[in-house]
Order: sequence, then C-alpha cells, then structure tokens
Amino acid sequence: MRFHKQTLLPELGESGQQRLAAGSVLVIGAGGLGCPALQYLAASGLGRIGLADFDVVELSNLHRQILYTEQDLGQPKAEVAARRLKAMNSALEIQVFQTRISTHNALDILVGFDVILDASDNFPTRYLIDDACRLLKKPLIYGSVYRFEGQMSVFHWPVKGISSSYRDLFPKPPQPGEVADCNEAGVLGVLPGIIGTMQAAEAIKLIAGIGTLMANRLFCYQILHHSTYTLDLVPRTDVQAPESAEDFREMNYDWFCNMQASDYQDIDGQTFDRIRAEIAPQILDVRNLQEWPKVTEFEHLRIPLAELEQNLHLIDPERPLVVFCQSGVRSVTALNLITERLPVKSVYHLKGGILKWKTRQ
Repeated sequence: MRFHKQTLLPELGESGQQRLAAGSVLVIGAGGLGCPALQYLAASGLGRIGLADFDVVELSNLHRQILYTEQDLGQPKAEVAARRLKAMNSALEIQVFQTRISTHNALDILVGFDVILDASDNFPTRYLIDDACRLLKKPLIYGSVYRFEGQMSVFHWPVKGISSSYRDLFPKPPQPGEVADCNEAGVLGVLPGIIGTMQAAEAIKLIAGIGTLMANRLFCYQILHHSTYTLDLVPRTDVQAPESAEDFREMNYDWFCNMQASDYQDIDGQTFDRIRAEIAPQILDVRNLQEWPKVTEFEHLRIPLAELEQNLHLIDPERPLVVFCQSGVRSVTALNLITERLPVKSVYHLKGGILKWKTRQ
C-alpha cells in the first residue's frame, strides 16, 4: 500500500517497483543537491542507498539543505542524514561513508552500487567521480547549481552505442577562482532542491527501466525567468582520462584542477587565532572590496585578486603571511601567484575562508 499510487502507473507497475527495491544508488555529497535527492530516493522504495559525506552541519547550510535543523549544527551530515532517511523508510538499507571520496577509496566504494549520483560541490571531486565511473562502467547522474542556474545530465549511459561524460562537457577544469562556489557566488535555496530532485528522478527512471534519460544531453534551468534549454553532448576524441585503476590511483585531481599551491600550510580558524596572537603575521584579504562580511576583528591588507599581481610590492616577504578570501577558493589562486613571485618564508591559508571563521565566532 505504501507505494500503491506509484505502482498504479502502468509504465512502472509492480515490476518496476520490484526493480527499485532491488536497486542501489550511491549519493556523493549530502548538501544542497544531496539532501533532496536522498529524501526522494528513500521515499521511492529504493532498496539500498550509499551516503558519502565528511562535512558537518553549519548554520549557512540550512537555507537550502532542508534535511537538517538547527539542533543538528556541528554534527556530521552523513550521520544526521542516515537517521532521518531511516525514519522515513525503516526498510531502507543505508551505508554511510563518512569520508572524503579519493583516488584511494573511490573504486572500492563505487563498485558496490548500481548508480552513482554526484552531488558534490567542487571540480576535483567531479572529475574524480567521472573517471571512476568511466573505469567501472557505472552510470553517473550529474548535477550542479550556480547562483540562479542549474544543470543536470546522465553520463556513461550508452544510447545507440554513444555515451558522453563530464570530461566531454568540460575537457579542462576552469582556473581556480574563475568559477566561484555557492559560498562565494551565492545560490537561491530552492534551486538545489529542484536540480537534486531531478537527479533522483533520473536515478529512479534508470533503475526502474522507464522513460527517456538525459543521457548525451545537458538540461539547463534558470530559475529567475523559468527558462530552460537542452544541449546535445557529443563524445570527444581527445579526452585524456586514466585508462586503468593504477593510473587512477596515481592521479592528483587537486593538481589537475590547480587547487593546491606549491608551498603553504592550511590552517583552521583556531590555528589562525593562535598564529595571530603568537607571531603577528601579515594578513591578506583577496576578496573584492564590496564583499560581505566586513572584517574588523584584526588588521589586514586588502587587495582584490584581480589586482594582486600589480600590487605584490605591498607584501612583506620577511613576515609570515596568512591569505584568505570568502570561502577558500580565490585565496589558493593568490597563494600560487605569491609563492611563485615572492620569496615568502612562511605562508598560511585560512581553510574555508573568512565566512567559516566568522561562523565559529
């Protein structure tokens, strides 16, 4: 009776519901996209869900990650999400992977699921997941959001012998800081709900064997004007991706996406406070001048990233240096530039940016 209104659909029926009960989906990321996808997959009668996330619930998550409440602040997302999903459907089997998906564990984790749903929020992870699915021949449900726009597609699912991938859509990653994440650019809270639900729909259709999938196509949605368009994707002949498990495990996706500077130390908010008190470093903010929040708690130098190269002379290479931006994306670009051009001896990077530091104050 629980799924009666779903099995009434002649395209699905009891046979489709049985395929769902026997199926499994791994959702990588329990954030803006992952929350709605997880809830609708759990409610659909899917037999097994894998949940991979290593982050904790923060206040700034709650406007879009509606699986969590204020009482969950500071708790691991994977644990909270698993409890909520189990409460929704006690028959659901849930496997929790409270770890970062990496080249060392991805193949072992992904191989145990029928469908992979990418709800991650950064380029290194997206390329890593795409390459792992290529090697394992696993269908990949892709989604992403940016400000008022969202995208969704199905990769590694052949249609008439043709199968596209994330690398066909983006052969090369953007330069660090070129595309800001939602912490820097913002996102309307309801948008990831729409795209994440569409990802869940594609996973359900794929496992149940109904409908036409968004394979070899990219669906694009702009929420401000409710405009949509679909792009056809054509597999490229010049894609360079790992060809074996050994190549994959040796791949450095942070380096590939230029997200790691050569010589710096990541520090959290607590370490940042200690360093400020103990060694009085020079502190550099590379955000644009109009960006919020304002920082009045300590003295610092503010040079927007676009103007940094022309103003490197303002940085004292003899002093320890701490660099930050809004969420830790543009500051890595700044670090690459600084460490290449200046003989700075001690360089620190405020991981998570000033927004994360402000949140814990």
